[in-house]
Amino acid sequence: MANLPFSYTIRRSARVSRMRIVVTQDKIEVVAPPNIAEKRLHQFVSEKQQWIMQAIEKVASKNQQAAFPVPAVYGEGVGIPYQGRHYSLVVVNSKLKRVKIGFAETLIAHIPETLAHDAHSEAIRPALSQWMKQQTQLRVEQLIHRHAPKKQLIPRSVIIKTQKSRWGSCGINNDININWLLIMAPPEVLEYVVVHELCHLKERNHSARFWALVAEHLPDYQQQRHWLKQQGGDLMRYGQGIAG
Repeated sequence: MANLPFSYTIRRSARVSRMRIVVTQDKIEVVAPPNIAEKRLHQFVSEKQQWIMQAIEKVASKNQQAAFPVPAVYGEGVGIPYQGRHYSLVVVNSKLKRVKIGFAETLIAHIPETLAHDAHSEAIRPALSQWMKQQTQLRVEQLIHRHAPKKQLIPRSVIIKTQKSRWGSCGINNDININWLLIMAPPEVLEYVVVHELCHLKERNHSARFWALVAEHLPDYQQQRHWLKQQGGDLMRYGQGIAG
C-alpha cells in the first residue's frame, strides 16, 4: 500500500477465479481467490493505480450529480433534504446537554457549547436522523387519519423504521411499516406509500383491483411511483449515509 494516494482492503473469496478491484463511495476493495499471494495483489493494485484513480473520480462525480448527495460532514451550510426540498443546515451554540434539531424556515442544529467542534458532525448525524423519524411518525399518522376511514383501511399498528430495500410493507396481522427516509422525499411520495400499504389491508397483491383502490385515494399515484423509480435509489444511498 506504500506510496499510493489511497488505501484499500483485500477480501478472499473462493467464488472468484481471478483478481478484481471494486471501487465504491465507501471503499476500494481487492477481491481475489484464496491461492493468490498477497504480494501479487499489492502489485496488481500498483499496476491498476491509474484506473483506480479514474474510478474514484467517476464515483465522486456521480455522487455530486445525485439528487441526494451524501455530505462528507454534517455542519454549517450543508444541504439536507427534507420534504422534497434541500435546506442549508444552520448550527447554533446552546446550553443544552445534547444536540437538538429544530425547523424554522430551515433546519437548525442546536449544539452544546461544550462540545468540541470536531465532534459536531458525528453528534449532528444521529440527532438529525432521529428527528426525521419523529417527523415521519407525525406525518404518517396524519395521512392515515385522512385516508383510512374512506374504505375502513385501519391498520393494527404503524411502525416507522429503517428499511434497506423497501419503502413500506404490510404484515399479515395488518401492521404497517413505513421507511422514514420518505420524509426527505416530496410529501406526495410519502402519501403514496402510506396509501399503498393501507390498500394492502384489503388487497394483498398488486392486482387490478389493488391499483384501482389506490387510484380511488390518489388518482395521480403513478407520478409518485415514477418519482420513486427515478430518485429512490439515490434516496436509499443517502439514508445509508445519514444512518451511519
